[in-house]
Amino acid sequence: DLIVHVRDITHPETILQKATVLSVLRNLNLPSHLLDSVVEVHNKVDLIERYKPTEENALAVSALHGHGLEELKQEIEKKILTATGKKILTVNINLEGPQLSWLYKEATVQEMEVMPEDGTARVKVIISSSAFGRYKNLFPN
Repeated sequence: DLIVHVRDITHPETILQKATVLSVLRNLNLPSHLLDSVVEVHNKVDLIERYKPTEENALAVSALHGHGLEELKQEIEKKILTATGKKILTVNINLEGPQLSWLYKEATVQEMEVMPEDGTARVKVIISSSAFGRYKNLFPN
């Protein structure tokens, strides 16, 4: 669904390495949408003072120090959701009903916050549009 191209931005041949990788990817006859959505990651930015990517849409990270990793995670999540046609939603459910079991079968449950005082929960899920449509039909409230 997604290609993440991580480069050592301190390497003296980093531009040539990028060109080589892109050439290999093109020769693999991958779908154009996959090549157009490559996430470009510049790693080891901690070794270059005040590094700013000169390439459009490149993300600057330092895996060693954790710099930029949250932004990378968000970008990957956004692109994967777009590529798969899924979305992240938070739904309120009644814990006495079948909604939670249904969500575990039909979606990916990411987080759940239980409100014991009223027997409900707030559930964050990754779900396809079609599955969410079925959910709304089965559980209109």
